[in-house]
Amino acid sequence: MLIRPRRLRLNQHTRDMAREVRLSSKSLILPIFIMEGENVKLPINSLEGHFYYSPDTVFEAVDSALKYGVNKFLVFGVPTEKDEIGSQSFDENGVIQKAVGAIKERYRDEVFIITDVCMCEYTSHGHCGILDHGYVDNDKTLEYLTQIALSHAMAGADMVAPSDMMDGRVAAIRQALDKHNFINTLIMSYAVKYSSSFYGPFREAAKSAPSFGDRKSYQMDYHNKKEAIKEALLDINEGADILMVKPALSYLDIISEVSKQSNLPTAAYSVSGEYAMIKAAAKMNLIDEYGVMCESAVSIFRAGADILISYYAKEIAEAINKGDIG
Repeated sequence: MLIRPRRLRLNQHTRDMAREVRLSSKSLILPIFIMEGENVKLPINSLEGHFYYSPDTVFEAVDSALKYGVNKFLVFGVPTEKDEIGSQSFDENGVIQKAVGAIKERYRDEVFIITDVCMCEYTSHGHCGILDHGYVDNDKTLEYLTQIALSHAMAGADMVAPSDMMDGRVAAIRQALDKHNFINTLIMSYAVKYSSSFYGPFREAAKSAPSFGDRKSYQMDYHNKKEAIKEALLDINEGADILMVKPALSYLDIISEVSKQSNLPTAAYSVSGEYAMIKAAAKMNLIDEYGVMCESAVSIFRAGADILISYYAKEIAEAINKGDIG
């Protein structure tokens, strides 16, 4: 007898029925960039289709996403002033604090707001922590990261996402949040964040490129898989609620391994370089942008991701709603 697996691929009905990976717009997170000022809506040159918003115009971005069924947002701040210690990152009147407060006041529980907890956008040197003779001081940086996370929680953030890659930051933030009665504020750790060349468009958008050196002493070496699991397990023990792998497409094996090794939800960040490459190739008529976007998103979930952060979040949600994926 000839076994015929093709019978389950015979038509759209059987293909839909037999799908192994199911997607939902509820598992998508859209990044938003917030600038200081008023009435700001400026295109981000390095991220086609995305804009800088000010705290009073960010509602336009939220409203647009809600129409697609996307109600979770990862917000990044772009301050006007920067200094050595990134003081605007934990200022109660900082750009993110204002934006989060405004969003939560208008939408309440209709939306879920995640804040990036890092210093690179706010420091004059562009590194993710406090410098000591050109070296990022891990333990000193923890003191500032806890201040940032607390200020975001006080503003109304539902979840904080430390992206700095300092040792012990999840434990320090969890302890600080609990001490100040923010016991229900979640932590999504950038548990496995590689030192990657895929971040270029984001660094241009966030104006966060380091002014000297690189971040290889704190972000991970992309040769390493065992180290990724070590980092993920440490963050579980320190109190993380969700683990993130970043970037996504070149690290599907890492997403898969973290998902298998962890009992926490696994998030993947499809980063700016991945988005920009698809956009650029589509402009040259080399690929079908919609098709590649769909295929890429499914591959990330198939690898084991439960949550996807993507600049294509709205478009992916539309593809899910149309039944093209999911």
